[in-house]
Amino acid sequence: MSTAKFDTIGQYLLKRLYQAGVKDIFGVPGDYVLGFYDLMIKSQVRHIGTTREDSAAFAADGYARCVGMGALAVTYGVGALNTVNAIAGAYAESSPVVLISGAPGVSEQKDDPLIHHRFGPFTFQREIFERISCASVVLNDPVIAFRQIDHAIEAARRCCKPVYIELPRDLVMAEGYPMPTETVERFTSDQAALSEAIAETMALLAHAKSPMIVAGVELHRRGLQAALAEFVERTGLPVVATLTGKSVMSERHPAYLGIYEGAMSSEAVRDRVEKSDLLLMLGVTLNEIDTGIYTAKLNSHSTIRAALNEVVISAHRYPGIALEDFLGALAGSVNKSATSYVSIPEPPKNYAFPESDRPITTARLVERLNSALSNDMIVVCDVGDCLFAAIDLRVHEQSEFLASAFYTTMGFAVPAALGAQIARPDRRALILAGDGAFQMTGTELSTHARLGLNPIVVVFNNDGYSTERCILEGPFNDINPWRFDRLGELFGPLAGYDARTEAEFEEALFNALNNQSMPSIINVHLAANDSSEAMKRLAEHLQSKIKREV
Repeated sequence: MSTAKFDTIGQYLLKRLYQAGVKDIFGVPGDYVLGFYDLMIKSQVRHIGTTREDSAAFAADGYARCVGMGALAVTYGVGALNTVNAIAGAYAESSPVVLISGAPGVSEQKDDPLIHHRFGPFTFQREIFERISCASVVLNDPVIAFRQIDHAIEAARRCCKPVYIELPRDLVMAEGYPMPTETVERFTSDQAALSEAIAETMALLAHAKSPMIVAGVELHRRGLQAALAEFVERTGLPVVATLTGKSVMSERHPAYLGIYEGAMSSEAVRDRVEKSDLLLMLGVTLNEIDTGIYTAKLNSHSTIRAALNEVVISAHRYPGIALEDFLGALAGSVNKSATSYVSIPEPPKNYAFPESDRPITTARLVERLNSALSNDMIVVCDVGDCLFAAIDLRVHEQSEFLASAFYTTMGFAVPAALGAQIARPDRRALILAGDGAFQMTGTELSTHARLGLNPIVVVFNNDGYSTERCILEGPFNDINPWRFDRLGELFGPLAGYDARTEAEFEEALFNALNNQSMPSIINVHLAANDSSEAMKRLAEHLQSKIKREV
């Protein structure tokens, strides 16, 4: 009789996650997941405790965007359900997050008991997450548990979406049954369709007088930033990015022109894009945000769109072509260009920063942050006017601007930056958040402090929900004013600064940049009616929409 010992289900799950690049798991403990936690601290995987479960999910999302996959572990019911919004955001934005939920034991569930954290039949929780994940499994059978784990992790990788894994607490230490490794069937492009699509694209490029590239978020999610850079170097074509795809191309590259999102774009970028006679739209998702609330003026007859495993050229559709294969084949078909890049000139600066006693404004704040950015920084931005203002930031490196730019959930930035800095310890996070968004999940800054991280948080403090205020004013947009600069007294160790003028912000930023040992937070007081140019353009459009509906 064999006495060979196999991994337990919990051990196998941790091992497979580690092999997939997940070296850290975020979460909040609860009794149904404590056995898995105990196993985790004895493994190679590090546990990162957070103040809230939704923050753990946001942190796992930020981690996934940096290294390819993230994970969190929470308890049943009250823990898992608290992550629904963040997991839905990861699903909407194609971020591969593994949600592990502890659960009542299989033996506990048999008699259908009324135990704590229960809110209905035990199948309800899995059914909820089934709608916002690309795979959901319950590890209640040791015979197939290992295979289920492999399937879930592979689905997250292949689909770039969250997966749900439920682990009953009485099976964490149950031995699993190894099965032969399955051959994962990879997507392969239709070679005939690929050849025809490349031939038609090359013919159009040969006759185009002002071709350019629109780079989208799928290039980031599929890890194709280097392939894009190589294609740009070979062709010399100018590049714009969508807002959700911001920083998929280094924004300091001479070929990069800026962000295009319809009427919310700068005049110079909008003019170049909308007058182009051939747009190569690579990895672009035509959502409401990236089209500037559908104000984008793109002629479908002069576009080539490669995304979602198909290429569409004018009225011709070529299904079954992977974005990676199309971009690679296209780069291999073009000749090295000697064309020099023609950038959009930067607008002239009107005056030096800081100007003594001048109140700080959104435009000047972003202008100063732009000059402070360095190639070791990663920008993590919340939604609201800080996101629209950040359109004008020029991030140094590829894919180092993270935001919930499509799902647009408030409270993303501070916990996502935690995940990003854990994943990329060589990068320092610059966190941009409105006062309302910070009040939702800003407690996670205390976790940054506990771990000795040194992000710089810039709070755009304009006394309430500025985006909604621009659309429809009312007392519902008011929030309680916080003394953000004094949070060190509560969170510690943390350096806090208060800035109302340009000179005060300059001093605060100087101190924050030099403070390498702890987080810094700068409470920047902005006028309630001060907003970015993009926000003003958006508000005009949304105001007209609200009036039509009332």
